[in-house]
Amino acid sequence: MRCPPRRKIVTTSNQKLSVVEKVGYSLGDLAANLIFQTLVTFIAFFYTDVYGIPAATASTIIFIAGMISAFFSPVMGLIADRTNTRWGKFRPWILWTSVPFGVITLLTFNTPHLGDTGKLIYAFVTYTLLLLIYAANNLPYAALSGVLTGEMTERNSLSAYRFVAVMIAQFVIQVLLLPLVLILGGGDKAEGFKNTMTLFAIVGVVFLLITFFTTKERIVPKPEQRSSVLQDIKDLVRNRPWIIMLTVTVLVFVTLALKGGSYVYYFKYFVSDSHLAAFLENSGFNSLILGLNNTLTSVGLTEFQWPKDTAISGLSVFNAIGIIFMIVGIGFSKYFADRFGKRNTYAISLLISTVFVLIFYLFSAESVGLMFGSQLLHGFFYGISIPVLWAMIADVADYSEWKNNHRATAIIFAAMLFGLKFGLTIGGSLVAGILASNNYDPQAIVQSAETVNGIKLSVSFYPSLPFLIATACLFFYEINKKMENQIEQDLMQRRISD
Repeated sequence: MRCPPRRKIVTTSNQKLSVVEKVGYSLGDLAANLIFQTLVTFIAFFYTDVYGIPAATASTIIFIAGMISAFFSPVMGLIADRTNTRWGKFRPWILWTSVPFGVITLLTFNTPHLGDTGKLIYAFVTYTLLLLIYAANNLPYAALSGVLTGEMTERNSLSAYRFVAVMIAQFVIQVLLLPLVLILGGGDKAEGFKNTMTLFAIVGVVFLLITFFTTKERIVPKPEQRSSVLQDIKDLVRNRPWIIMLTVTVLVFVTLALKGGSYVYYFKYFVSDSHLAAFLENSGFNSLILGLNNTLTSVGLTEFQWPKDTAISGLSVFNAIGIIFMIVGIGFSKYFADRFGKRNTYAISLLISTVFVLIFYLFSAESVGLMFGSQLLHGFFYGISIPVLWAMIADVADYSEWKNNHRATAIIFAAMLFGLKFGLTIGGSLVAGILASNNYDPQAIVQSAETVNGIKLSVSFYPSLPFLIATACLFFYEINKKMENQIEQDLMQRRISD
């Protein structure tokens, strides 16, 4: 019986990435996450409190649109793996989708007066289109990290650059978006969302174009490599590390969407306004804004009108602390991943970070300092895990090539993006669904005890469960530090001999 011919992979001799290429690549994540982080954190709030869609209906829209997008991701992966242009397989998709991504973002966060039924149709169509174009853009972008270099240490470094950019985008969205909405809308949230997202869309398009022009695909399948869709799928389902990472990805993004989307309600309806105001005063935040205003007026500029809403200010500072310490954690990520392996680093950091989510249920409305302290520690330990996730997914693509002598990078990342979308959809719809099941009334100044307890569970107990299950799944993930090194050496030798 004759063995099938080995499918060859072409690689360039230099696998090192310049700082320019790492920064250029990371700007693509910054661009995408200006939109993605908005969806994770504020889409439920936008629909219920800005566009005036009932919570139960918003939950349905988020769920159905998310499912459509999630099942499109594997299709996009098959398309990307079979794309062949002079720019490569994945880079052209970043170019082709950049402007449509910006345009559809503007449409999604617009609030036309179309009547109750018209609003629901408009929200569903625009949100679905945004998620589809996000998949067409971000899946090839993610897969690109697997073909820029084959060196594990370079991938760890690239992931660190990439997720510093993610944290910058997250900082902008979670800390500055609501204040910008009030500032740019003159107090009108609908107008403010439209103007703010216009700004983000323009910046995003420019950054995606920079990513296209500064990156280079170095791991390129030879023209004779061909495989059927069925073969790609068979390789995928036999890849146990892929199955585990798919499960982990779903669970992680359920938690991120659920707790991230619930914090705005937590600060608005649970946290004591007077204690939060005192914390902002004692922490120096109010002095910071006063100093900024004095500086601006002293040079002849208009005073910076930071919103007076205590809940929005408190949420902004809360998110800022988490993100700053996530960035600090990211700084330690490469060291731990290189020293202990990605699997161990990811599992331990995720487990510790979960403790500081679960503990939120124990806090009273007046325990503002404890809330901020727990957010700081959660941010640090979760930050360590952030770059490791996508580096592990790139390793799963290498594992598939190592086992099957065939590389199908995009379908691997497509499956993970499916998991991301699936988790985001479940988590996002749960935010609105839990509110609806606990009789949330967006017109009420004070919510019922039942509603408030549902909000507390949504930032503590409920999001802790997926994190804990994800940690348990990693016990079955076989690509440890030793196997990482073996795969890298074997593939390097195989590519040289080819």
